[in-house]
Amino acid sequence: MATTSTTGSTLLQPLSNAVQLPIDQVNFVVCQLFALLAAIWFRTYLHSSKTSSFIRHVVATLLGLYLALFCFGWYALHFLVQSGISYCIMIIIGAENTHNPMMIITQKITSLAYEIHDGMFRKDEELTPSQRDLAVRRMPSLLEYLSYNCNFMGILAGPLCSYKDYITFIEGRSYQLTQAGASGREELHCERAEPSPNTAVIQKLLVCGLSLFFHLTVSNTLPVEYNIDEHFRATASWPTKVTYLYVSLLAARPKYYFAWTLADAINNAAGFGFRGYDRNGEARWDLISNLRIQQIEMSTSFKMFLDNWNIQTALWLKRVCYERASLSPTIQTFILSAIWHGVYPGYYLTFLTGVVMTLAARAVRNNVRHYFTEPPQLKLLYDVITWTVTQITISYTVVPFVLLSVKPSLMFYGSWYYCLHIVGILVLLLLPVKNTQRGKNTQENVQLSRSKKFDERENSLGRNSFSTTNNVCSQNQEVASRHSTLKQ
Repeated sequence: MATTSTTGSTLLQPLSNAVQLPIDQVNFVVCQLFALLAAIWFRTYLHSSKTSSFIRHVVATLLGLYLALFCFGWYALHFLVQSGISYCIMIIIGAENTHNPMMIITQKITSLAYEIHDGMFRKDEELTPSQRDLAVRRMPSLLEYLSYNCNFMGILAGPLCSYKDYITFIEGRSYQLTQAGASGREELHCERAEPSPNTAVIQKLLVCGLSLFFHLTVSNTLPVEYNIDEHFRATASWPTKVTYLYVSLLAARPKYYFAWTLADAINNAAGFGFRGYDRNGEARWDLISNLRIQQIEMSTSFKMFLDNWNIQTALWLKRVCYERASLSPTIQTFILSAIWHGVYPGYYLTFLTGVVMTLAARAVRNNVRHYFTEPPQLKLLYDVITWTVTQITISYTVVPFVLLSVKPSLMFYGSWYYCLHIVGILVLLLLPVKNTQRGKNTQENVQLSRSKKFDERENSLGRNSFSTTNNVCSQNQEVASRHSTLKQ
């Protein structure tokens, strides 16, 4: 096998030759496995109860920069230069403007820029509940900023997390629960025993192993490029074309499942990613999870697929673009996503196609779905049909994302006679569009969102958290109430 050039370390070149994989891919996987072991060590020996936040920040940052240097060599300067320039901009130009020049940089920097802008410049009543919850009320120190951007848990593959969630983890407040005191102004802080992430980590590593095995075996036998093979296009029947399109794109997904699930497991192994407790009192470790495989493969709508694929990126696009755009937020969000992904024309073809498919799917759902909710047999038939259409449409849409170049992408769409593009446009022209009144009745929406957020918090962290081992909190609240009464 020819040696692949890399600016990173070539220490693992013999392993690269042995497994017949490019050195950059081998470096990435080995570094992520090293990060997994480092995460376990970090949680065990540098736990927030044993050492200061300063030490945790320093170690997380230095390990992250070392992994970047091993994988990318001198290209790792990009991390420091990008982060350094952005930090200087935030310090110099002030919180009222810090978000504007950040849109061309990476997710963490743009997210933090908006969170600082929301927390230090905008009024609370101007913010949505999620913006208010994530708002940063003080400028981060340089160490905190570098630790957030360059920590070893997420520097190679993420996933994105909010700055507040990361700082809460570093300072050891991830498991702290809060209740209002008797006066309504005081707060009682209670802690449950810290849950172990071991089960979640093991489960995710099993998913990684299966995904990697599937990718190294089945995926290579079902290349997406075969969809544009001249002989295949000329001789295959339409059922064969449709089936191979779906199967080939299904086979292309495990490499993403592997990378994102491993990244999630690394964060969990360090103790980061705890979300609260479910209705059964079980700890949830999906705070920064990037995908839900079962929901992806069983999606019955375009929106359901997108909501469960690359979750943190979807949240980032929603927070920095969709919620803040005043004109055509869906179109602006897809364009931003295409720009963020890179320079390949295939990305733009996929995301422009995605705009049409998303709007068309929304129109069909709004106009048709309510006719098929009863009886259950009809609902099942509707779900089967929508699953089939969704999976084919998703596969059709993302082919250019895999092929990357314009010519093969247009060759594929041409072999399908642009049929789904035409159907999508006809749907948009023929079906009435229901006005969502976006941007109107802002105050009512904020109040509804506050209520919804309160309910969600109760479901995820409240009811079940306090119903078992946190009875002490309730007793403390009762004592506080009695104490308040005696004082009066």
